Amino acid sequence: MKTSLTWLNEYLDNAIDLHPKAVSDLAEKVERTSVEVDSNTTIASGQNGLVVAKILSVIPHPDSDHMVITQVDAGEPEPIQIVTGAPNVAEGQMVILAKVGAHIINRENGELIELNAVKLRGELSYGMLVALQEIGFSDKIAPKAFEAGIYVFNETDDVKPGDDALVALGMNEPVLDTDLTPNRADMLSMIGTAYEFGAMLNKPVTLPSFELVEYEKTADSQVAVQIDDQELVSKYALRVVNNVTIKDSPLWLQKRLWNAGMRPINNIVDITNYMMLTYGQPLHAFDLDKLNGSDIYVRRAKDGEKLITLDGEERSLRSGEDIVIADESEGLMLAGVMGGLGSEIDNNTKNIVIESAIFNPSLVRATARRHNLHSEASSRFERGLNWDETLNVLDHAASLVDELADGQVARGQIVAADDVRKDIRLSLSTQRVNDILGTSLETDEIANIFDELNFVYEKDGEKIVVDVPARRADISIEADLIEEVARLYGYDNLPVTLPYGPTTPGKLSRQQRQIRASRHIMESLGLNQAISYVLTTSEKSQLFAEDKADGVVTLNYPMSSDRTTARQNLLAGLLDDVSYNVSHFVPNVALYEQGRVFIANEPNEQPKEIEHIAGVVTGNLQKSSWQKSKQEKAVDFYDIKGIVESYLDQIGVDNVRYVATERHENMHPGQTADIYIGEQYAGFVGQIHPKVTKKQKLAPVFGFELNLFTVFDHVIDGIHFNPISRFPQISRDAALLVDQAITNSEISATILETAGKHLVDVTLFDVYTGENLPEGKKSLAYTLTYQDSDGTLIETDVNSDFEYIMSELQSKFNVEIR
Repeated sequence: MKTSLTWLNEYLDNAIDLHPKAVSDLAEKVERTSVEVDSNTTIASGQNGLVVAKILSVIPHPDSDHMVITQVDAGEPEPIQIVTGAPNVAEGQMVILAKVGAHIINRENGELIELNAVKLRGELSYGMLVALQEIGFSDKIAPKAFEAGIYVFNETDDVKPGDDALVALGMNEPVLDTDLTPNRADMLSMIGTAYEFGAMLNKPVTLPSFELVEYEKTADSQVAVQIDDQELVSKYALRVVNNVTIKDSPLWLQKRLWNAGMRPINNIVDITNYMMLTYGQPLHAFDLDKLNGSDIYVRRAKDGEKLITLDGEERSLRSGEDIVIADESEGLMLAGVMGGLGSEIDNNTKNIVIESAIFNPSLVRATARRHNLHSEASSRFERGLNWDETLNVLDHAASLVDELADGQVARGQIVAADDVRKDIRLSLSTQRVNDILGTSLETDEIANIFDELNFVYEKDGEKIVVDVPARRADISIEADLIEEVARLYGYDNLPVTLPYGPTTPGKLSRQQRQIRASRHIMESLGLNQAISYVLTTSEKSQLFAEDKADGVVTLNYPMSSDRTTARQNLLAGLLDDVSYNVSHFVPNVALYEQGRVFIANEPNEQPKEIEHIAGVVTGNLQKSSWQKSKQEKAVDFYDIKGIVESYLDQIGVDNVRYVATERHENMHPGQTADIYIGEQYAGFVGQIHPKVTKKQKLAPVFGFELNLFTVFDHVIDGIHFNPISRFPQISRDAALLVDQAITNSEISATILETAGKHLVDVTLFDVYTGENLPEGKKSLAYTLTYQDSDGTLIETDVNSDFEYIMSELQSKFNVEIR
């Protein structure tokens, strides 16, 4: 929130020193005691040479159809000639003059520039008449559009030629922009901030006063309120003001608004915003004559209901969830968020209704998120309001309308809801405070802190019973009071001690070590780590999911339409990463990702989180070169399967099986295998279906996805490594003629089961099908390697073992040894 220290001083008896050095010290104290300060600045931002000037005369420029020559009184002995093209310039106006030598902000780049006398179409101009946007005001806070011309003071603004324009406009007022935490709703108001600063400076707070004059005409004769559901609103009251005059607000009010980052609009709207800034209580004003009927309804939105809000957007309301303030035929505003265009205050408004309320904060928060309509009002309703001020603010606003808009306040408030706030009384002992903070404070010292905070309390020996004020919705338990004591006592003053007692050295858990090892292995296999969004679309979240019958985890209020659902697989995100790289001319991609997927549980239960690891490869495994021995080779199924095999082997998993499958809808039915560890399913590997990759114009992409919880359950603890044998190997080759239905895995498994202890490797080096073979047959050629760790093998032992293996193969599979 932007806090003008000049304005704040009105409530603190000018206790704040506005010298730049003192303001910087105050900002540092606020950061150490209360909330973060984003900036400490003024709108002036180093500008100078700006004065108030009166236009004495205006004559046409002899050589221009859009410029004029003016003589202005800037409080100097002689008038100053200014040439300008402002469309609204007129004799008698009080305007802002940037004199020769003045420094003003360049609207294009925000830098300071110095003004010099210039000739415009042959006529000298000794300065420049400026709009607010030309001296540091953004379009967001300037009351008039830049195209409307120069800024003109009103007759009631109490300025004279020669006055410093920066002072007149409040541009020299120091402003602290604080970054409030969600719990400090009290500091979204000037009074709440005054209490906070008063506590830090040990100064009392003077609350604003006003005098309300009511006229004979009653409010309840003009309007009535009906509340359909008491859960929607805790407090709801109206004031009616008749015969108002819509005009610009006086300069003092406009200054307060634009220094707070708000744009002045007209006197009625400005009063409601001024009250919101002062008390933290949002108000809304309706044009009474635009209502259909005399009844105002506080209700939930209806099916198919539409509402055009003040920003000109048509909103489709959600039945039963959005709170609507309505008349007999249509909605008037989206309660707690934004008013409706149909009942807007305009220049023809004569009779108004001012509303003050406390709406259900949960519903307001949901509405603001659903419509992406976070307003100054909604931020305050969401965080909590001061229940003690709801009706008082309404009276203060009505008195200002009487004063600034010549209105007549109708007699009586219309109070439709006025729930009583439950008092919060908290007991705190001196011993407890000192035990928590490590201090040795006396009871009176703690009581003095509550005096500074302006809390009402009672002392009972070493106990203090505090009545928490309504403005401090963030205080509800004993710990909150102790935090207040710590803040005001000063965090820097708390004693510092070293930790004592036994300490436990930190270390990674078994699962954390295995995850870290998994990453290292993947990177050693040539894959780069990728990190994808956990949130994705509903379609992508289930693209490679194991069971689409499992419920998806969706967000009620997503940030965007492509971040609505928690992922159930990692491959979809990796596929997006491949597409991104290929579109940026990186065709050879090898990526892996380790992270969690989310499976929905029963309603109102947290989703199940499962650790996965996945990888993808596409493009060429190696590039061709001028050397004939190095030819270009595209990745294939065996490359990705080899990565999975190497990973599982290095992580310490054995007894792995690969079973061909067609059950994965988005994987190639002829090049996909399910992965089993023993009898437990662990994941899958294969080619992503061409129908998926074709949409993104990708070359064949191969991938895998594994359930790490399953993998880690089968990791063999205490892996033993055998020394490399110093003795020579002996190999035997065998070509086997077998039926087409017999697989390599079956042959290899039989060889390993049958062989003696010296067989160390079985390699399939050739597969042949074609001419010169009987129909339905194929030839598989193997190399069997023998080695002994303790001595040199004897030829006869190897031959004997080899012959035994061949006989077993002949017996089991009816193979023919070629």
